[in-house]
Amino acid sequence: MTEERKTTEKPAAQRLEHMNLVVTDVDGTAKFLLTAFPDWRVRGEGGGEWAGVPRRWAHVGDDANYITLNEFKIPRAKRGVQRELQGHTPGLAHIGFEVADLGGVVERLKNAGYEPDHLGEDHPHRRNLYYVNEEGLEFEFVEYFSDKPEEKNLYQ
Repeated sequence: MTEERKTTEKPAAQRLEHMNLVVTDVDGTAKFLLTAFPDWRVRGEGGGEWAGVPRRWAHVGDDANYITLNEFKIPRAKRGVQRELQGHTPGLAHIGFEVADLGGVVERLKNAGYEPDHLGEDHPHRRNLYYVNEEGLEFEFVEYFSDKPEEKNLYQ
């Protein structure tokens, strides 16, 4: 049974609550995310079957947002690979995170052995950096130097 929304209520803002990824190794991708975001944790994990295949899953994030990681228990050679990042095949290109301190993220990742893949384009109001983890997933971290939408979202 659904309740009708009162006309005086302001609708909730939309936000991305979670993302669901298939990976070949839950632990490796979880380690990368937990290194980048030390305030995150493994919120829950478990197993079961999906489409007749045993899988392991983990929710990595905080109380408001998370990424689901799914690892299917099939031979590694049959697990497939991520799409070619320089290619034109449909699929996930990268996951972008806004961070308050890009330098801190870079330092934590470097100390854990992760090296950046490439810098974003030069921009007066933001700095961004991309990493590709061992899964072949690309992660972007962006720090904005302005709160003004017209500056943050300036496309050159």
